[in-house]
Amino acid sequence: MPATETLNPTRDDFAEMLEASLVGRQEFEETVVKGKVTAIEKDVAVIDVGLKTEGRVPLKEFSTAGKPADLSIGDEVEVFVERVENAMGEAVISREKARREEAWDRLEKVYASGERVDGEIFNRVKGGFTVDLGGAVAFLPGSQVDIRPVRDAGPLMNIPQPFRILKMDKRRGNIVVSRRAILEEDRAEHRQEVVKELNEGDEREGVVKNITDYGAFVELAPGVDGLLHVTDMSWSRVNHPTEVLGVNDTVRVKIIKINPETHRISLGIKQLQPDPWEGVAAKYPISAKFKGKVTNITDYGAFVELEDGIEGLVHVSEMSWVKKNVHPGKIVSTSQEVEVMVLEVDEVKRRISLGLKQCLDNPWEKFAQEHPAGSIIEGEIKNITEFGLFVGLTAEMDGMVHLSDLDWNRSGEEAIKDYQKGQMVKAKVLDVDPEKERISLGVKQVSGDPLDAIGELKRGDDVTCTVTAIETGGIEVQIGGSDGPKAFIRKSDLSKERSEQRPDRFAVGDKVDARVTTIDAKTRRINVSIKAREIAEEKEAVEQFGSADSGASLGDILGAALKGDDKKDDKKAAKKADKQDDEQE
Repeated sequence: MPATETLNPTRDDFAEMLEASLVGRQEFEETVVKGKVTAIEKDVAVIDVGLKTEGRVPLKEFSTAGKPADLSIGDEVEVFVERVENAMGEAVISREKARREEAWDRLEKVYASGERVDGEIFNRVKGGFTVDLGGAVAFLPGSQVDIRPVRDAGPLMNIPQPFRILKMDKRRGNIVVSRRAILEEDRAEHRQEVVKELNEGDEREGVVKNITDYGAFVELAPGVDGLLHVTDMSWSRVNHPTEVLGVNDTVRVKIIKINPETHRISLGIKQLQPDPWEGVAAKYPISAKFKGKVTNITDYGAFVELEDGIEGLVHVSEMSWVKKNVHPGKIVSTSQEVEVMVLEVDEVKRRISLGLKQCLDNPWEKFAQEHPAGSIIEGEIKNITEFGLFVGLTAEMDGMVHLSDLDWNRSGEEAIKDYQKGQMVKAKVLDVDPEKERISLGVKQVSGDPLDAIGELKRGDDVTCTVTAIETGGIEVQIGGSDGPKAFIRKSDLSKERSEQRPDRFAVGDKVDARVTTIDAKTRRINVSIKAREIAEEKEAVEQFGSADSGASLGDILGAALKGDDKKDDKKAAKKADKQDDEQE
């Protein structure tokens, strides 16, 4: 019975055997296994992967980047089993997927450790190149090919070279690599070695590799360059590096500074020559005059080169005696030779202040000589401002008439309304200050001071006035003749009698006698009073013709006083007549 059972297995035995076979095959799928090439048919290789199963793989999957497949019958190869059997009973296998799985495992370890990986550039694609990393294809961006832009990548194709993995995404199957990172690392290492041999102050020869607006990069050794800043190219002004250097020029430079952290090197050419600023104060003493060339013009002035490497600034305020608020470019031009005076020297800050106008005649001093204070001139009103008039004296010089110098009797705000731009006026020169470049003029001074027309007027003097205006608070009068000063008689000073203190009882042109009560020389204000004169006359009459207890009335006293005045007038007339007779004889 036992033997019979072994020779004739039951249905259950077959089921167990089939299940065991399927379990083995399921574990076999989705793995990389070793197989043997049993045949090569045209462009397909037949590979036995075990379990009595064969699969077919295209020969192109056995080729490498740029190389055909090298495969023979009997060779053992690793393949990836996708399924054990397909509809034709064959295994679905792939050499490419096997290589990819193996490569991804290897590359993930390399990426995690930060190591380099070897690969070959085998194709150009949009935006860069494809690289074979031994089974996995990576993308090499164009910007990561080299340190400098590469015009022809032909010499870099299909040759083994190191790369740095920048990014990996197995789910998407993306790998990004860089060749530039390797070159920069190598250059940094080489640079560190070379920089260690360099010292500040060393003189070296180098080749100009690149020129920018701010300087030039000079290669001191392969992969090691330094910056030659435009300010260190020459002691003289350099507007652009191309004025001094050209690409591929061989130049001798001095190492000015080496940054120990970044290993950046600063170079200089002018440091190979003596510093022209040493002893410059003795060479260019203050107030001395020199000739130089205008090298640069700015909004605030012009730079003048006195010698190679020595420049001074002529500030816009020192360019012209009379031209103010004018751009320096309208006074001088680039490359123009000019004579300048040294105003200030600062060796520490390397600055020289120059003056252009100091080498020219000072028109303010000339005007002061030709038109001393007191001179009368005539000019056109160029401008009217809130503080006075500007009168043109020459083509480029103006004098100012202040508000207070417009009229003797009126305020400046009122008097300035009589003037307009372009009007010709006469004025007296009051003061000329060449240092401050100012000329003070006066219009009212041309006609003279009205106070001078009446002599030495003092408080208490009796004057005869002419009424010029009637106002509510009093009357305006002019003392003496038409050239006399004006005064004001307040309403309360119009008469001793209150009933007579009415401005309307006067008319313009009336003559009135009044007494000076106040004179303010500073404000030029004169106050006169009719009332004060009447009181003074009454007091004088009382003193001469009676007293308060004499019994005489005021009318009697005033009448006698008037008669006394008449007698005095008669005596004066008689004396005058006698004098005329004597002169005739």
